[in-house]
Amino acid sequence: MGHRFVSKPLALIASLVCASAWVTTAVAGPINVTVTGARNDDGVVRCGLFSSAAGFPKPENRVGEAVGKVSGGTATCSFKSVPSGTYAVAVFHAEHNEMQLQYGLFGKPKQGVGFSRNPSITFGQPSFNDAAFEVGNAPVSLNIRLNY
Repeated sequence: MGHRFVSKPLALIASLVCASAWVTTAVAGPINVTVTGARNDDGVVRCGLFSSAAGFPKPENRVGEAVGKVSGGTATCSFKSVPSGTYAVAVFHAEHNEMQLQYGLFGKPKQGVGFSRNPSITFGQPSFNDAAFEVGNAPVSLNIRLNY
């Protein structure tokens, strides 16, 4: 009987060790985003983190959001504790602290916008794949240039 009593706690400890090892490898974060090219220091830069092409880059489909104060035409957004995977970031310069991107004539954004990997936006927003990057076990640093 004593044998069963000892083996159950050892099995529990072994399973907890395995579970904690899995949790530490599943989380990579942070993702640090430096956004450059702001035309002024008004307002903030709003950054959205997306984990799939479904609905990219609509705000309601983001899996994370961060805000960076603009200073000297540059802002920094940070996403902490991001699980490993494929992501894309979309940013916009909310000069008047807008919560959502505003559009003008022909659907052109009124604010500066940018995406991870700085794909061309001459003919509209990029696809998720054009902006996608991998998050592994190390922190990720991105540089995104705003386009007006």
